[in-house]
Parts: sequence; structure tokens; C-alpha cells
Amino acid sequence: MKKGLLIILAIVLLGVAYVAWSLFGPTISSPEGKYFYIKTGETYESVKQSLADKKIISNGFIFDKLAKQVKYNRAVRAGKYEIKKGSSLVNLVRMLKAGNQSPVRLVINKLRTKEDFAGKIGANFEADSLEVINFISSNDSLAPYHVDTNTVMTLVIPNSYLFWWNGSFKKILDRLNDQHQKFWEGSRTAKATKLGLKPDEVYTMASIVEEETNKADDKGRIASVYMNRIKKNMKLEADPTVKYAMRNFGLKRILHGHLAYPSPYNTYQQTGLPPGPICTPSINTIDAVLDAPETNYIFFVAKPDFKGYSNFAATYPEHLVYAKMYQKALDSLIMRKNNR
Repeated sequence: MKKGLLIILAIVLLGVAYVAWSLFGPTISSPEGKYFYIKTGETYESVKQSLADKKIISNGFIFDKLAKQVKYNRAVRAGKYEIKKGSSLVNLVRMLKAGNQSPVRLVINKLRTKEDFAGKIGANFEADSLEVINFISSNDSLAPYHVDTNTVMTLVIPNSYLFWWNGSFKKILDRLNDQHQKFWEGSRTAKATKLGLKPDEVYTMASIVEEETNKADDKGRIASVYMNRIKKNMKLEADPTVKYAMRNFGLKRILHGHLAYPSPYNTYQQTGLPPGPICTPSINTIDAVLDAPETNYIFFVAKPDFKGYSNFAATYPEHLVYAKMYQKALDSLIMRKNNR
């Protein structure tokens, strides 16, 4: 009799130990990529099945009992959750119930098109890229932000941002708009006004400069060229705008046929700035435009040493000299490559 009781007690203790281990032991496995995603509107049953399918939990029965005990099954919260290997089931349920999700760090550098922007949002958030495209392609949707389908990308100041994975695209755009307004408060808007430009026009010009050069020393001078052309009512004739108009960013040389491409963004065809930016320029480039020196330059062409800098000229004859130097060096380079 005594022996039987001891056996029963041992079984009970083993059962208690197993349950305690299942609840508080390091039983949780980290999924591939270490994050677990719960979509908006997803049901508890779906979450439980997904946790099991990804082998994050090993005991669905105990998870179910614990989740229902704390009423997690009635309060599923969407989000991106970091699942640490060796965590306990109790900690997992606590995290999911509290909605302690991990933020998404969105790093925006140079984006050329609205489609690039939509793709980046779609790749990092629950919001679908098609949803983003539909939103930023509607002037009605964009009206509260005081931009249109051409200027919407001026709201995007390249930087690093933190967002919740399941936040709507509107919330993302609201945050970008807030940062845009803070960026232009004070001295930057004052500088733009002094140049006779609106902030979105400075941004658009900076986008062209961004595509023209990566040499910080040349950015302000290139901006001065374009501002001088605008003052003289000359066409900007900026090669990057042709590439943007054609959506052919791999073009190495702009030929005569390319210049005739019909588009409001082709500054060989249209006078003044294009209707919107051709990329998202860096903050440094925007500031280079705002701080551009006063010059009499009207032309610029790459230097013949191919180091990325330009020769600037105030007259066409002077420009022709620099252009011939560059063309001669380019022809020589091509010949050497062909003879290899």
C-alpha cells in the first residue's frame, strides 16, 4: 500500500515537474529570421497553429491552456515579435498578450521612383506595396499633405525611422510628413525663400544634383548652374532627368535620340524644373543646394581625369574647350578598352 502511494506521488511529482518545465523552462525555439509576425485580424487559432508549424512551441496543449487562462485567446494583437531561443512559454504568452512587438527600423537612402518607395514599404511592413501605390497615385488621398502625385516623394527625407510593423501606410506617411515639416522649419525654408524657391522645388533640384555627382565639393556649384539657367529662362538640360523620364537608369551615355523623349520630366524638352523629384536626395545634397554659392556658371562637364569632378564654365566657348577635352579622353579610354 505504502509502495503504491509512493509510486502515485512520484508520478504526480513528475507530472508537476513536466508542466513546470513546459511553462517556465527554456522550451521556446526561435523561428527563421527570429521574428514572428501576426497579421491584423488574425485569429487566435491561426496564431496557435502558426506557432506550432514554425516549431516555436513544442507543446500546443499547454500553450492553449495557458493562453486561455490569461485570456490571450480573446486579445490577439498584430505585430512583429522577436522570439528568443530558450525563452519560456510563460514569457512568450506574456509578450504576445501585452503586444510587446519589436519596431521596424526603416532606413531610407536614395529611392528613384514611387514604385521603389512602395516596394520598400511592402518589404518591411504589413502594408502591401499595391496599397501604397494606390494611395500615392491619388491626388485625393494626398490632398491633406499638400502634395500631389508628382511631389509626394518630397515628403520623404532620407533618414532612419522607427515604425510598428502593422501600422497602416497612412500612419507611416503621417510620420514622414511630420519629419518633413520639422526638417523645413526655420533656416532651411528661409534659405529657400532667399533663393526664390519653395521647399519642394529645392528638393527637386537637389534630386537632380544627387544624380549628377557624388562629390560633395561639386554639388553646390552644380546647383548654381541650374539656378542660373532658371534665372535666364534656359532649359536645364540635365541628363539624369532623361534617364528618369525613360525609366532607364542604366544609360551610360545620353544620345540625341534620348533627348527627344517626350515627358514633362525631360528637361531637354521642358523649361524649368521637372514637376517633381527624380530621386530622394540626401540631406547633405539638399543643404548643398540651399547653400549654393553665387556664380556665373552656366555649363559644366566631367573632367577628363574621370575622378568624378566637373569643369565649370560661364560661356559656351569655354565650355566647348572643356567638353572637347572630356570627349577626347573618353574616346581614348574606349579605344584602349576595345584593344584589350
